[in-house]
Amino acid sequence: MTDPEYAIEAIGLEKVYRASGKLPEMRALKGIDLKIKRGSMFGLLGPNGAGKSTFINILAGLVTKTSGTAKIWGLDIDKHPRSSRAAIGVVNQEITMDPFFTPLQALELQAGYYGVPKAERRSMEILTAVGLDDKKDAYVRQLSGGMKRRLMVAKALVHNPPVLILDEPTAGVDVELRRSLWAYVRELHANGTTIILTTHYLEEAEELCDEIAIISHGEVLAQEPTPQLLSRLDQRLLKITPREPLSAIPESLAQLNAELSDDGVLNITFRSSETGIGRLLERVREAGISVADLATEQPNLEDVFVAMTTETA
Repeated sequence: MTDPEYAIEAIGLEKVYRASGKLPEMRALKGIDLKIKRGSMFGLLGPNGAGKSTFINILAGLVTKTSGTAKIWGLDIDKHPRSSRAAIGVVNQEITMDPFFTPLQALELQAGYYGVPKAERRSMEILTAVGLDDKKDAYVRQLSGGMKRRLMVAKALVHNPPVLILDEPTAGVDVELRRSLWAYVRELHANGTTIILTTHYLEEAEELCDEIAIISHGEVLAQEPTPQLLSRLDQRLLKITPREPLSAIPESLAQLNAELSDDGVLNITFRSSETGIGRLLERVREAGISVADLATEQPNLEDVFVAMTTETA
């Protein structure tokens, strides 16, 4: 079988939790269409309750979809349940493992679940890659939170899946561990693994992902290459440092979206499609302000995320 064009392909994927007792019916996924290209580093972003975990759990076989289709590595999850799920490794938010196993035992057991022959297992190789080879015989309960997080990643790799799903993998870990984890993830990606990442750290997605989908209330609001997604907001910030300190914003600039910060910088928010920087500077000079320094800032992923999810709230 040749490698598919898409690592993950969902069409009209829907999940409805039926009413139960006092709980009303809830549509967790509302006919999602999502195609994730093979070999990509893909970000799946959304607020709590957006449907991200439901989507991942359907792929992992933990939740039964209501309707629609989903394929993993070209394999339909209904027609080929075992083969399709063998094509992914999932690192969940929650750290779940037997505290009385050692890391080596945990990986060997996980490999057994996937039917990996003993001669083909790479347990020590994987433990070395995630920096746990010196802890191979320690009990899981003796590991730090960061080590347990790395062990979760290791467990997801025992069957050498072409697709790795990381669900909030750096939640609650320190900066050093986050960097080392991402270094390893980048290495996996460079070797051909498709990475799907959900995270609340928007700067991580902006730095790591080549494509991003934003999901809210069970619907995909956008799926675009990261630079294109950032360009959806044409809002810019012009930061002007006056030569002489300002005590207040001049009345002639009152119609502009301007603020004076505590450090004396005049901040003007504008849309580049409506107003050019040259015209703004002309207005500033007409107001009698001499410019010592200026800078512009473009929106980041957090700005786009907040704007899009607020629109659908």
